[in-house]
Amino acid sequence: MEGAVDSLAHILVVEDEPKLAALVGDYLQASGYSWHWVADGRDAVPAVKAQPPDLILLDLMLPGRDGLDICRELRSFSDVPIVMLTARVDEIDRLLGLELGADDYICKPFSPREVVARIKAILRRARLPLDVSSTTLNIDDATHRAVFHGALLDLTPVEFRLLKTLAAAPGRVFSRDRLLDNLYLDHRVVTDRTVDSHIKNLRRKLEQVAPGQDPIRSIYGVGYKLEID
Repeated sequence: MEGAVDSLAHILVVEDEPKLAALVGDYLQASGYSWHWVADGRDAVPAVKAQPPDLILLDLMLPGRDGLDICRELRSFSDVPIVMLTARVDEIDRLLGLELGADDYICKPFSPREVVARIKAILRRARLPLDVSSTTLNIDDATHRAVFHGALLDLTPVEFRLLKTLAAAPGRVFSRDRLLDNLYLDHRVVTDRTVDSHIKNLRRKLEQVAPGQDPIRSIYGVGYKLEID
């Protein structure tokens, strides 16, 4: 199934419930998006390679192959925004999906209007130009690339947004709440330790490139700041 060719963006819907997929598709088409639907998890990656979408709505529970496994493979070759659709509300599953490289998640049951609003917000944010440059760090939002000391960093979308936020105002202290507002497009209920976990992973990757250097400073009781040349 596909919507109109003349559209703002192309969305791939990977969902095994035909009525739900059709409902979401109707709202996408009404908003000017073209869309394509696959119901079997085994068809998701081939569909992305055949016609790269601008965003993927990816169900967690699928026949043939589960959404987390699909997300993991997609992130091995693509930075396309991925929104996980799930009826499983366990926090571990949510965080696991994000750590694998998903950009957001929506819990079932959901409003199709909410889905469209999330898509618009994610695509709008993805297209915002940003070029942060210094002698040690370069961030190009258009290509989703971050280079530290001349080495390309292998970052998840969440880690990239975290680094981008800190680098946009070097020396400024960001509270955990402020960082969470920039990391996630919704107002999910997570602890501030979620930021600490992502900071830890980001520091590890920076350390791999430049051993002994840690440009991220922890400000006790406040948050974090980035110090770069």
